[in-house]
Amino acid sequence: MPYYYPAEMETHQGKANPHQSIQQVAGEFMKAGVVTKPEGSGPPLHSHPNEEQFTYILSGELHYILGDEERIVKAGDMIHIPRNTKHRSRSINGEATFFTVKSPAGETGHLDEDYNKADDAEERESTYPGTK
Repeated sequence: MPYYYPAEMETHQGKANPHQSIQQVAGEFMKAGVVTKPEGSGPPLHSHPNEEQFTYILSGELHYILGDEERIVKAGDMIHIPRNTKHRSRSINGEATFFTVKSPAGETGHLDEDYNKADDAEERESTYPGTK
């Protein structure tokens, strides 16, 4: 059985958000990673047509859009993102770190593999407190 220690894992930037750092692994049916976002950072509103996702906030706070809902999530909160659901998060009040799991693993195992920017991403971004 493989054991993974984030302190020993390679870190890379996200494809959809080059400001965040990602440490990830992929198995046969799912992929998982620890993602850290600097304050105000995050990819545009997007969806994953082929992936279901769960995210558990480890530290910090995030302004989250999930479908038609917006809220602040913080350490200890967990979010379920069904496939085809528009979503995005922005770290607020400092850096935020979360653990996320997506299924299926896809062809590359990269967490950003099934990223599809939403048509209304710019319009919805105007609701982020950091842009006002």
